[in-house]
Amino acid sequence: MKALNDIDVWEKAGFKLPRFNLEQVKENTKANPNWIHFGAGNIFRAFIANVQQSILNEGKSDRGIIVAEGFDYEIIDEMYRPHDNLGALVTLKADGHIEKTVIASIVESLIVDPKNEENWKRLKEIFINPSLQMVSFTITEKGYSLQDARGEYLSDVVEDFNNGPQNPVSYIGKLAALVYERYINGKNPLALVSMDNCSHNGTKLYQAVSVFAEKWVEKGYVDEGFDIYINDSKCVSFPWTMIDKITPRPDPSVREMLKKDGFEDVEDVITSKNTYIAPFVNAEESEYLIIEDLFPNGRPNLEEAGIIFTDRETVDKVEKMKVCTCLNPLHTALAIYGCLLGYTLISKEMEDHELKNLVEKIGYVEGLPVVVNPKIIDPKKFIDEVLKVRIPNPFMPDTPQRIATDTSQKLGIRFGETIKAYISRKDLNIMDLKFIPLVLAGWCRYLMGIDDDGNKMKLSSDPLLEELTPYVASISLGDKGPFHEQLKPILSNVKIFGIDLYEVGLGEVIENYFEELIASKGAVRATLKKYVD
Repeated sequence: MKALNDIDVWEKAGFKLPRFNLEQVKENTKANPNWIHFGAGNIFRAFIANVQQSILNEGKSDRGIIVAEGFDYEIIDEMYRPHDNLGALVTLKADGHIEKTVIASIVESLIVDPKNEENWKRLKEIFINPSLQMVSFTITEKGYSLQDARGEYLSDVVEDFNNGPQNPVSYIGKLAALVYERYINGKNPLALVSMDNCSHNGTKLYQAVSVFAEKWVEKGYVDEGFDIYINDSKCVSFPWTMIDKITPRPDPSVREMLKKDGFEDVEDVITSKNTYIAPFVNAEESEYLIIEDLFPNGRPNLEEAGIIFTDRETVDKVEKMKVCTCLNPLHTALAIYGCLLGYTLISKEMEDHELKNLVEKIGYVEGLPVVVNPKIIDPKKFIDEVLKVRIPNPFMPDTPQRIATDTSQKLGIRFGETIKAYISRKDLNIMDLKFIPLVLAGWCRYLMGIDDDGNKMKLSSDPLLEELTPYVASISLGDKGPFHEQLKPILSNVKIFGIDLYEVGLGEVIENYFEELIASKGAVRATLKKYVD
């Protein structure tokens, strides 16, 4: 995919092509960039870059996006530059067909490394340009962390604290150094916008950057004004966002479809940092990006392509709606029972009568009465889309085993918040909850590492597996209860659920479900039939 010269070939293969003058957009962007994005992975290529492409196609912008990669430089060297920063987006429709688009809104790609003098010089040019309005990020939640599991600063972070903004080596250190360049070259305002899928992402980014400003002031590398600049939202802002779109690894079935259409360059590249990249990216059709409207230097007009700008409180409500009720709890329920019942695709689970009923009841019956309603998105319609369009999508190669990863870290948010809401509401009775406790019992059953056919089952990685699995290790299928002694250390763990499930009256309910789930081979299926039909 070296160029778009042979338009007929692309159109004959069914690709939507950019409808703007790419060379003119490149020229405009180079001279007056308004947006640079850090993190060159699939969510950026499939969602964010396509948003700007839509705006360019409508003639509502004359500038593209510059992308910068600060973790895995091979993404730029092996995929972006060899293909002139062009890429193919394959949108996987729920009705079984695909839509193919050539993405050309990314006009420049850079490596975030001071050792690469040419790229680092260009990054500085971009950051000191008064036209720059937004620096956005999809670098994963881990990318904002400056400390290890023991709470100690990482070695490269300490190195940057001690050496100042010259030649930084840590990711956030590099970012802070570039923002400092902007500060000493006019103090122009700027928005630093995390678009990563984590709660209060803007605050996480602010906390990371502000530590560098504070340390560098302390050590005399920068003047006190830099710290003031970072902490003044009229100078540097850190908006919260909520992003929602599934972009799996390049899928073999999509690769074969592209080959049949004459698209020859479809093979994966697995980088030395184990990143899976390809000239195409596949993604579901549904997408949401809600952004706090806090931009001290103006902003790109992303609302022209469906991005919603609102206040911080509303962004938080949308996040809670999704994570606590309308999407994540349903995924976790399918992950737990999908593993137990031998499924390897989430989409296939929606063809299972009992599992479909289970997640419908968790969403509509138990979740909606206490959902946080952000007003800008209707929670009922959101669940409708999740259960009728998104999860059943046959093209989405997502597995229950992947979603079951780190379940112990997710249960407090995905179910504990709903339980707390039932406790706080006078018009609701906690003991009316039937299906959320059934999921939590299913998770205890899952921890046994035995599927419903009685076969050993590999458990997905989870930081608490070593602590939790010994509690149920002595239990075998067919054993009779009570199982209070084994389950109490799990179900009373406030760190997992956000509450002691016995104190709210659900511990015994879960124990009873668990006893039914282990009664024999096939007991998982039998228990689901009993309670969700």
